[in-house]
Amino acid sequence: QVQLVESGGGLVQAGGSLRLSCVASESIFSINDMGWYRQAPGKQRELVARITSVGTTTYDDSVKGRFTISRDNAKNTVYLQMNSLKPEDTAVYYCYVYHVGLDYWGKGTLVTVSS
Repeated sequence: QVQLVESGGGLVQAGGSLRLSCVASESIFSINDMGWYRQAPGKQRELVARITSVGTTTYDDSVKGRFTISRDNAKNTVYLQMNSLKPEDTAVYYCYVYHVGLDYWGKGTLVTVSS
């Protein structure tokens, strides 16, 4: 069972930046689908960004050009660099892994963007 621990959330003003980190309890080298979801108050959880084992990335349209997902297999870590943050980016951000037919989730980290 893969355990995921997120960090890096916090309060930031609009236009600011944050970098989220997600550390996995085991090697992510062979994991082909991992990334970040977010859930804003009163809304459904939505995919923010995904990265494959070869580094192919996918982004939600709302974050394209502002967010960058990356991974460091040696550190078992996936990152989400978030720039030009907007109040509508306020949400709990969850790291996930989909591997061998199972999905694993972190407990989330809160990002609050003030206007």
